[in-house]
Amino acid sequence: MKKYVLLILFLFAQAVMSGQDHQLSKDTLSKPIIPKERLDLLKNVDIIFNMQFANDNFFRDGKFQESAFGNNQMRLEIKGKIHDKVYFRFRDRYTRATNPGSRDNLSRSTDMAYIGVELSPKIRLNLGKMSADWGGYEFDLNPIDILEYNDILEYADNFLTGAGITYQAFQNHSFGLQMLNSRVSDFEDVYQDRVPVNLEKAKVPMAYITNWRGRFFGGKFETIYSYSFFKETTKKGMNFYSLGHKYQDKKLTLLYDFKYSNEGIDRKGIITNMIPGEEVSIQQNVSYLENWLRAEYLIAPKVNLSLTLMHSNAYAKNLVDANSGVNHVRASYGFIPSVQYLPFKDLNLRFFVSYVGRYYNYSSYAQEQLGQTDYNTGRLSVGFIAPLLIF
Repeated sequence: MKKYVLLILFLFAQAVMSGQDHQLSKDTLSKPIIPKERLDLLKNVDIIFNMQFANDNFFRDGKFQESAFGNNQMRLEIKGKIHDKVYFRFRDRYTRATNPGSRDNLSRSTDMAYIGVELSPKIRLNLGKMSADWGGYEFDLNPIDILEYNDILEYADNFLTGAGITYQAFQNHSFGLQMLNSRVSDFEDVYQDRVPVNLEKAKVPMAYITNWRGRFFGGKFETIYSYSFFKETTKKGMNFYSLGHKYQDKKLTLLYDFKYSNEGIDRKGIITNMIPGEEVSIQQNVSYLENWLRAEYLIAPKVNLSLTLMHSNAYAKNLVDANSGVNHVRASYGFIPSVQYLPFKDLNLRFFVSYVGRYYNYSSYAQEQLGQTDYNTGRLSVGFIAPLLIF
């Protein structure tokens, strides 16, 4: 008798569970966890891990210092369209301090966080924190493809908050205009107590950036030119010129940038930091002039060679050699040979061996009056570079 009772209870429980499963199946079919319209949106969204990893071996004045593994670049990027006329882009760098900028209230590690609106087929408007459209190819490349920046970009705030508009005037020519905060932090945080007494901070500290991108000869030759004006103080500003050129065919790529930054107040701080003392005033009327050249040649389907050459000069009107009258205080040189191996046709994963050599030479005035000495650094790296599209 007990067996029959247990059998009836078991069959009843099975019937109830079957009914619940059938109802759950009906609910699931009618109300999926991720609605179809959301899935359609995800088709237009990319998630990318931008990575540069290496074993780095450091040298100073030709002497080996140390060796270490380093996650030199790790930037998570999410971008895509969320509407027929609206797109977005977000990129965060995990290899930089996350303290927020006192001016834009965003983490210093956040490169970009903006939305874009297509106002017309030829006009786009971007709002938020974005890449300053300097011009030149050194900054236009993905950061993981740069093993070391030249001086101007290394010491600049390259990602700023504001608004930008792009006009595709012709098929091969576009023009851009940006109005951005001139810095990510407040005036007091950047210059601290070292501002000369004759200067006051600007009430509208903005950067105004104009940009032209052109394509010629079927896309084999391209240009990115820009002019930027930064308002830092009521009396002093900064003028920045950048001229970028690119030639590319099936195997050879040549990139050349010319950059010139004329600064009423030393925004980069390179020259100011040469002067000994803890309470040194920010230098005025300085300038930086640079040349950057990169050549790449695909010698085999899986082997790519590259060579980057850098040259930077620093000038200061207030630091003039009494004997020669020259205001040139420092020159830096750099060379970066690299060999890349690309084992996969359908995956942009590159293993590389490279050497980053930098030489810093100071004028006789900088050596005698400021206590500077010439030196050089080196870094031998073995690792990989990969913009991994995971979604």
